[in-house]
Amino acid sequence: MNFPEIDPVLFSLGPLQVRWYGLMYVLGFAACYFLVKKQIKETNNTALARHFENLNFVLILSVVLGGRLGYVLFYNLPYYLRNPLEIVATWHGGMSFHGAVIALILAGWIFCRVTHLNFWKTADIYVVTIPIGLGLGRIGNFINGELYGRVTDLPWGMVFPGGGPLPRHPSQLYEAFLEGIVLFVLLWTLRNKPLSANSHRWAHGFLLALFLGGYGFFRFCIEFFREPDPQVGYLLGSLTMGQILSSAMIAGGFLIWWYRKGR
Repeated sequence: MNFPEIDPVLFSLGPLQVRWYGLMYVLGFAACYFLVKKQIKETNNTALARHFENLNFVLILSVVLGGRLGYVLFYNLPYYLRNPLEIVATWHGGMSFHGAVIALILAGWIFCRVTHLNFWKTADIYVVTIPIGLGLGRIGNFINGELYGRVTDLPWGMVFPGGGPLPRHPSQLYEAFLEGIVLFVLLWTLRNKPLSANSHRWAHGFLLALFLGGYGFFRFCIEFFREPDPQVGYLLGSLTMGQILSSAMIAGGFLIWWYRKGR
């Protein structure tokens, strides 16, 4: 299949360029905003409603900073040690979702401690909306022709502009489907479901645990079809950095599930 050559720039206003990838971030944040607000109204969570706008600002900032610093630390630290000014050059690309998750959880926990919000309840409300942003972000990667997959002879293999002459897995679309659509439907459906016949609903924190485990599992599997970052390659045999970090996410999800079990 031929790669659909979509101009990464949606439109330009003089020197200002609006790119599809940036638009996907905006749409993802907007979707999270409205769906969290919907849940606040459904649950009549007045405590979270009072801090809603401030928490959103903190979380958006943590996504950007954590995603960038995660990429620097996990994927290209030697380069950035030699070129420290490039760390702030986010327009050159380079974001790590695993880094963003660490920053989100840490910033959310600190904010909840300071404002006396229930961290586990708040995390569950927000985490069920995150897959929407993930799915949109992967579509943005696809439009940019980046983070493509490994060489394949399957009928839907695509020749990406920067991937050489051979067809490759459109792994960005695999991720958009599993990490975006499937994970969102799963979490959104389960958010008000009882854990068992003897309980009224999931213990707070279980949806966070399910998100970490679900994303980690899907990402670990898709990494077998995704081309490793050239500056990192394979680690621990045939594993990629993404698989190592995803394994840590799965372990983290299991630990949270175990800790919150029965609460």
